[in-house]
Amino acid sequence: MMENLKPIASLTAADLLINPVWQYSNRDETDETLVRALDEIPVKSMTGKVVGTQVRFANGNHAWALIGNIDAANPQLTDHFLTISIELDGKWFALARYHDFDYSDRGPEALSRFLGLQIDDVFPISFDVRRYAQGAPAALAGNVLKEPREKLSRPDIIALAVP
Repeated sequence: MMENLKPIASLTAADLLINPVWQYSNRDETDETLVRALDEIPVKSMTGKVVGTQVRFANGNHAWALIGNIDAANPQLTDHFLTISIELDGKWFALARYHDFDYSDRGPEALSRFLGLQIDDVFPISFDVRRYAQGAPAALAGNVLKEPREKLSRPDIIALAVP
């Protein structure tokens, strides 16, 4: 049986409506961005997976998002490493977190400009993927803040990422 693979950047809201959970495929060494839809939901682990769902901005507006790097057992890991890409008119914007090298180019202010909104109309961004995955509710639902509750030092980020 041929596996249906797509580059993650080509996912649309229609794809996410049909299949909200996608897993990275490690079968093609030439393109590490290929994903395949998962049929069995909720998933037991979020490792190597992204969830497409609607998120809510501070102003009450909703948008489609791809959310990844969720550690369903560890809310602290999710808080620091969660990835989120927001869709607008068929284009995706991947938000950089405070510890990412390109934070100045893809941080909260850049996302707000992409959306054409004031930063306080965007953040906090509320997400909830509890219906798609099993795990700690505090890791599966929460807010992406414009400024993190706690900024870890580079060594602490590395220590958290590599137990």
